[in-house]
Amino acid sequence: MDQAVQNFVDKKRLAIVGASRSGKKFGNSAAKELTERGYEVFIVHPDVEMIDNLHCYPNLSALASEVDGVFVSVPAEQAKTVFKEAAEVGLRDVWLQQMADTPELIEYGEELDLNLVYGKCILMYAEPVRGFHNFHRMVWKFIGKL
Repeated sequence: MDQAVQNFVDKKRLAIVGASRSGKKFGNSAAKELTERGYEVFIVHPDVEMIDNLHCYPNLSALASEVDGVFVSVPAEQAKTVFKEAAEVGLRDVWLQQMADTPELIEYGEELDLNLVYGKCILMYAEPVRGFHNFHRMVWKFIGKL
C-alpha cells in the first residue's frame, strides 16, 4: 500500500462530501461503512441538517477543526470547489473517490498542495476490509496493482 493511502486511512475523523438525502449515493455507503470500521464521520451537505441519522455541516469551514481528512465523492465540477475550500481551511489530506477523478482535477489538487489520493476505492483500504472489497483487494494484490 502506498504511503499516501496509508496516511489517509490512519486518520479516524473524516469529513464526507457526497452523501445524499436519498441515501443512494456512494457517499452514504462510505459514511456507513467507515463508521462501522471505527471512523468518526462528519457529513458535509449545504442543504440538509441530517442524513442517515448524522448531523450535516454546511461546509468544510464549519468543521475543519473536527476532522483530519476529507473524503470526496461528488462529480469533478463540484469536487473542484471542495478542493479549494479544503485548502483554504487547512485540510490537506483528501481522498477523491475513483470515477470522480479527472486529469484537470488532479492537477488542481496538486496546485493546491493537497495530499491527494485518487483512482482508488477507500473501502478497499480502510480496515477491516470485507465482502466484495476484500475480494477486489485480493485480486489487485494478485495482479500487482496494490
